[in-house]
Amino acid sequence: MLKRLRDLAALFLVMILTPGAVCAQSTHLLIVVGLAGDPEHGELFKKWGTSLAQTATEKLAVPKENVTLLSDAGATRDEIAKAFAALASKAGPDDAVFIVLFGHGTFAGNVAKFNLPGPDMTPKDFEPLLDRLKSKRVVFVNTASASGPFDTLSGPGRVIVAATRNGDEKFATLFGGPFVEAFSTEAADADRDGKVSILEAFDFAKRAVAATYQREGLLPTEHSILDDNGDHQGSMEPGRQAKDGQSAAVLSLGSMRQQALPADEKVRALYVERSQIEHRIDALKLLKSGMDPEKYAAELERLATELALKSRQIRDAEGKGK
Repeated sequence: MLKRLRDLAALFLVMILTPGAVCAQSTHLLIVVGLAGDPEHGELFKKWGTSLAQTATEKLAVPKENVTLLSDAGATRDEIAKAFAALASKAGPDDAVFIVLFGHGTFAGNVAKFNLPGPDMTPKDFEPLLDRLKSKRVVFVNTASASGPFDTLSGPGRVIVAATRNGDEKFATLFGGPFVEAFSTEAADADRDGKVSILEAFDFAKRAVAATYQREGLLPTEHSILDDNGDHQGSMEPGRQAKDGQSAAVLSLGSMRQQALPADEKVRALYVERSQIEHRIDALKLLKSGMDPEKYAAELERLATELALKSRQIRDAEGKGK
């Protein structure tokens, strides 16, 4: 009898945490684009933030009124506090809340900070803001450098993702680009259910980052982590059956099957290929400081040419389809 009760309890837990159940409730997304180390990185971070907002509203059916994007002078500590206050008033216990940070992070005196115009924010600064949320499903993603210590924000009902495993990984990170890309590409949907879970997005981004460093012959300077069991210790190898990853496996921003896909499969494939090239260009720009200048220039020129040719292919293919 005891075993049966445990089995029923486990089944109930699975039912209430399935992606369908999550998506039946409202989804709220707060995106913050903080400071960057230089203008080039700043453009990329802003691009990632804007792309995530567009993907959420245009492809994943997240209501526009539920998406907030803070950037430039609007991404201050005070404005972030106001955005959290709005989330606290709007998002109910059964809603899903996603907070995603893009930008530069620092680590000094054993304290990690997310850099902003004006005062920066530490994990301790975010803690009371998260505590105000009524939602039992909160995802907090920090894609910045030195973001590992933000796993101290983990707790019941929270999924914490960081681009680095500790505060000593201080170089600009690639993680944000493929993490955003994951939510609009079928390649990230490992179980083919039409939804990219946080775990699937994490795995997709991790593989993309590793492939980029390997392709450029550089030692990786970032190792992403995920913590969703509340022990304040992020894992680099989360999974459905692992210590971390079980909650992340059933949380997603929405379903890709709601988006209007090109009717022509060949055109659709070309769009995916162009997106992949654009991502490689973004990743290359972030690696610029660690590369030989001539190699960087040659690789950038090659990818730019490849992008132009792919865009021409798309125009030709769409022209033939008219």
